[in-house]
Amino acid sequence: MIERFFKFKEAGTDLKTEISAGITTFMAMAYIIFVQPAILSHGGMDFGAVMVATCLASAIATFIMGIYANYPIALAPGMGENFYFVFTVILGMGIAWQKVLGAVFISGIVFLILSIWRVREKLINAIPESLQCGIAGGIGLFISFIGLLQSGIIQKGGAALTIGNFHRKEVILSIIGLFIIGLFIAKRIKGGILIGMIITAIIGIFMGVVKYQGIVGKIPSLSPTFLKLDIIGALKEGLFTVIFVFLFMDIFDTVGTVIGIGQSAGFIKDGKLPRANRVLFSDAVGTTVGALLGTSTVTSYIESAAGVSAGGKTGFASVVTAFLFLLSLFFYPFVKMVGTGIQIKEGVTLYPVTAPALIIVGSLIISTIKRIKWDDPTESIPAFLALVGIPLTYNIGEGMAFGFISYFILKLFTGRYKELNWPISIIAIAFILRFIFLTK
Repeated sequence: MIERFFKFKEAGTDLKTEISAGITTFMAMAYIIFVQPAILSHGGMDFGAVMVATCLASAIATFIMGIYANYPIALAPGMGENFYFVFTVILGMGIAWQKVLGAVFISGIVFLILSIWRVREKLINAIPESLQCGIAGGIGLFISFIGLLQSGIIQKGGAALTIGNFHRKEVILSIIGLFIIGLFIAKRIKGGILIGMIITAIIGIFMGVVKYQGIVGKIPSLSPTFLKLDIIGALKEGLFTVIFVFLFMDIFDTVGTVIGIGQSAGFIKDGKLPRANRVLFSDAVGTTVGALLGTSTVTSYIESAAGVSAGGKTGFASVVTAFLFLLSLFFYPFVKMVGTGIQIKEGVTLYPVTAPALIIVGSLIISTIKRIKWDDPTESIPAFLALVGIPLTYNIGEGMAFGFISYFILKLFTGRYKELNWPISIIAIAFILRFIFLTK
């Protein structure tokens, strides 16, 4: 029955291969179970509830992708979106996390509508690739920068930043973890980030840095975050720019992942991906459900390519991955042991196990900048401003604004205004007006 439903024979696969692929994909992306609650707890959210919300939202979205779209593409809260959620909106703008969840929910609903109305293709084609890559690279730098701070390898001091205290055991453990994960990634070991974090945690226990709290235990309560989103508050707060950024990041994360995996796996036929609407529907549902449960934007994971490379060709691999996310709920003591920070002094908390993973993930994301048209200043300068603007302003939205505005102005005043389109022009003008009328 499983083989008939997922059409194993037509795809040229079998049950054993699909199970192996589902496990491989989970191993490659399971680091989010540890990282997501560690990140969102910075914004005042309950660590245990976020962990449960992350596992449930990932399982639901991935299951829908497998059953409804029949693709081996797994979903989970996106890296980049979670940083924007916490460090830009909650900490930077001072917005309560309940309202930010409301903004995430609204962006998910808009994504659903755009998928149904088939508007997404126009939005995707409207944003030049160089600008997309510059924004993605900036997010990668931002993630690595936060990871370096949370590892203690660099610290605030002097004019801005300075080298960390390499005599502290927490910093030494971070450096060890960075080299272990980096080595696994370099040797292309499947699940290298997850395995590296586990080994780092074990070393941390023997160093006396990480406190052993057990492996399996009771599933924490979801009540601190479940249905705590404030949709009305998000609208009253005027978080329309925030909603747009969430929507923008989700759309391009999803499309970039789907195209990349689709091309490598041979899913794309005549330049089109069959059942593309179902893929985007699964993603949009994941975001809306995730906001209801209490986690940031859920999106398709490029780490699914690991499962595809292991032979995954149908949605049953996603079903296996979804089941493993549910199984992870029982490992809360271990997740808490790995993800909980260590306060070394007032206002300074280090995360020696998860921080190295952030540095590595950031380095993987920034690889997109190689596709920027560096020989065309009207393309490269906006991409570069977005690239450096995001980490230097400590704000993904502001960095994106730099990119859109500069692209609009350079194309307009160099006589290449025909390369502009109405979506990017509207976005750029909206950002300009925002700086004029809203910046204090």
